[in-house]
Amino acid sequence: MAEAKKRLTVPQFAALKGQRRIAMLTAYDFAMAQLVDEAGVDAILVGDSLSMVVQGHENTLPVTLDEMIYHAEMVGRAVQSALVVVDMPFPSYHLGVAKAIENAGRILKETRTQAVKLEGGA
Repeated sequence: MAEAKKRLTVPQFAALKGQRRIAMLTAYDFAMAQLVDEAGVDAILVGDSLSMVVQGHENTLPVTLDEMIYHAEMVGRAVQSALVVVDMPFPSYHLGVAKAIENAGRILKETRTQAVKLEGGA
């Protein structure tokens, strides 16, 4: 019987720094996440860039928290080995610390992912 794969954890991912090169790619749906995971990357990002790449917007500002959760949930179901990181869309973390924590918790709870990423002037 094949041994079940275990996902890379945040501490394991952090321990890779300085040890070897880390491979990370972006995926926005189940099929792409499965392919990227099977390729053996260390981490997969569900990026707010889906606003432009998938939805056709000019920038990342229109993407909502609910849309990020929708895409991250698909990726979270597909991945067996890689660490999955989800971008927190603007302004989901600009509304105060309590709201940022609530939104981050919602992402992790609803998506089977392991980490969130903030960018910009967070």
